[in-house]
Amino acid sequence: MEEVQAAVNQDRRCTIHDLCAEVGIGYGSCQRILTEQLNMHRTAAKFVPRVLTQDQKDSRVAICQELKETMINDPTLLLNVITGDESIIYACDPETKLQSSQWKSPASPRPKKARMQKSKLKAMLVSFFDQEGIVHREFVPPGMTVNADFYCDVLRMLRENVRRKRPQKWQTQKLIIHHDNAPAHRSFKVSQFLAKNSKTVVPHPPYSPDLAPCDFFLFPKLKLQMKGRRFDNSEEIQEESQRVLDTIPKRYFQGCFQAWQKRWDRCIRAKGEYFEGDGGI
Repeated sequence: MEEVQAAVNQDRRCTIHDLCAEVGIGYGSCQRILTEQLNMHRTAAKFVPRVLTQDQKDSRVAICQELKETMINDPTLLLNVITGDESIIYACDPETKLQSSQWKSPASPRPKKARMQKSKLKAMLVSFFDQEGIVHREFVPPGMTVNADFYCDVLRMLRENVRRKRPQKWQTQKLIIHHDNAPAHRSFKVSQFLAKNSKTVVPHPPYSPDLAPCDFFLFPKLKLQMKGRRFDNSEEIQEESQRVLDTIPKRYFQGCFQAWQKRWDRCIRAKGEYFEGDGGI
């Protein structure tokens, strides 16, 4: 058993056949040692947005702890937060396996589906929301990138929409912005704009889509409704995207902010590691 353990520690991706050849025992014996005596099983690697450094993990934990402490001091914090981001919407995004599944009898053949690729035709959506729903949305004009100048214009439109759609937030001037660390979001020009307009920004750790409400809630919910459909032009993509956004109930947005708080705890318990897909965290 010690020889098998040592061989596995040296190369955890090796197969049972490799172990048998290395330690000189039969396949069945090797399998029993691994599963019964060492209590091990083979698991596929989990894909993550990035392999985090220790400093990045520490930053994730520190920011989540900071947000939890802020919530203790001000329980109304998230009522004033408006969060936003950008995402690409494709004209044709293949269905998931679950979406394409069908009921069948034991005698009927397994359904078949041609493999599809995401289309080149696409549109980039910019969207901001709070606990009441969508506050501002717009599409980036074709050929344009989200740079500091464009993002400042987005924030100006966001302010105007807050004034019209959220008059209480506008009157109290307690609006708090949350966005990720994309270059345009953290540019000096955008920081100047936010400071000039006395807008507080919720801290967000780098490489953390699992802690960004747009990434774990809004965009997945939007894109799931559009998967498997084909649109002929960007106008159709935009029209359908806006229709889907309008159908999301207010309680879902409220649930998103509650889930956001729970994700701070999960990140802290995971010591900064990505926690999605890991049971018990």
